[in-house]
Amino acid sequence: MNLYRFAPLLLLLIFSSSLPAKETDLIALSKQILIGTETERLTAAEKIIKRGNTDMIPSLVLLMRIGGSHVVTQRALQELTGKTLSNWREAMVYQEAHPEIIPHPSYYDLKLWYWGGIDKDFLSLFDNPANRKNSRIRFEEITWGGVVYDGIPSLDNPTMIAAEEADYLLDTDLVFGVEINGDVRAYPLRIMGWHEMFNDVIGGVPVALAYCTLCGAGILFETKLTNEDQPLIFGSSGLLYRSNKLMFDRKTKSLWNQFTGEPVSGKLAHSDIKLKIRPTTITSWARWRTVHPATKVLSLETGHFRDYDSGVAYKDYFASPDLMFPTNADETRLQQKTIIFGVRLAGGAKAWPLDAFNKKTVINDRVGFTNIVLIGDAKTQTVRAYQRDNHTFSGGLDGLKSTESSWEITEAALVATDGRKLQRVPGHIAYWFAWDGYLGAKSDLYKTE
Repeated sequence: MNLYRFAPLLLLLIFSSSLPAKETDLIALSKQILIGTETERLTAAEKIIKRGNTDMIPSLVLLMRIGGSHVVTQRALQELTGKTLSNWREAMVYQEAHPEIIPHPSYYDLKLWYWGGIDKDFLSLFDNPANRKNSRIRFEEITWGGVVYDGIPSLDNPTMIAAEEADYLLDTDLVFGVEINGDVRAYPLRIMGWHEMFNDVIGGVPVALAYCTLCGAGILFETKLTNEDQPLIFGSSGLLYRSNKLMFDRKTKSLWNQFTGEPVSGKLAHSDIKLKIRPTTITSWARWRTVHPATKVLSLETGHFRDYDSGVAYKDYFASPDLMFPTNADETRLQQKTIIFGVRLAGGAKAWPLDAFNKKTVINDRVGFTNIVLIGDAKTQTVRAYQRDNHTFSGGLDGLKSTESSWEITEAALVATDGRKLQRVPGHIAYWFAWDGYLGAKSDLYKTE
């Protein structure tokens, strides 16, 4: 028996006396469903069913996560939902699709006691009741990701080495390439897959790369907020929302949505802060090093012991069409783990399936109010987007042409032979389920010809 998962139940016994009577009864019923005798389980389930209130559905979904898909829990859920939900994944997808279901107040205490039994530091993220009840995302959709709080260690101001010293890298290894104010860096995915976050200063600009391996998105954010002396430093909370990592800032311990760069729970939740996205590029080490021979690259000396060999981190997950954690993925337009490149601009958002660049290296398009051009290589997941004004471009990875000029492709801009510049547009790679899950009807989808 996995005893640690039942540790929160000991807390139930200790703290339930401090709860209002009705809440105490419901927590006691939850305890009985988890560890009671068969008769106690059946009796507890019948009492919950007899209440006839859907507010206990979230608690039953949580009990499936803690104690497995016991037939008693299944029956109680079926009676309250009218659906056959045979496991936790199905129950979570149902719950996501029904935001009208409001948890009973006892749910919050039950869930925090469960998390506290895994790692008491989780509780520091929700020490204020407002952090869980007034968050910008549903507390019942936040789930444990299988690691402890801050258990995926971020790389803070990591050691960088010259390209010629990086003999551990293969030409085919993919890297996150970043250039800010002439400072050129490469962060290999084979390392970042283990850490999912770096906090660094590049070209004088404090930034954090938030890499959610589950949703396939590495997004580079500026971390210096207006009117703040110091930049925010981010880590991985160990919690997820719709199969997407929730990061936290170490100053306020607010939770942030990795995909949007917005705080969703805690002190900053309603501050209207949204981190600025900076361009980053996924490409092969060979290509990045050729274009940027003076680049610096992340050292293997990270201060942590991991297997940084090529293709090790999340190998099985990346090769599978399935998600590791449940979410209500819409596959009517694309399969849930189709790789896309997405751009968000004023007036709109749009996604391009990566395989569109197998047919066209250069795509002239529009997002919202902005005409853009995209240059892509599906093999290396490399896509860059730029403003194009009224130009129509042709060419390839080594340069573009318009009717009146040739254009050099740089990390910051397209540069014409006469010196004119068209600025880079931030965008990033992601799995379709995450892009569609957060943007949905707000986003257009490029139709491959």
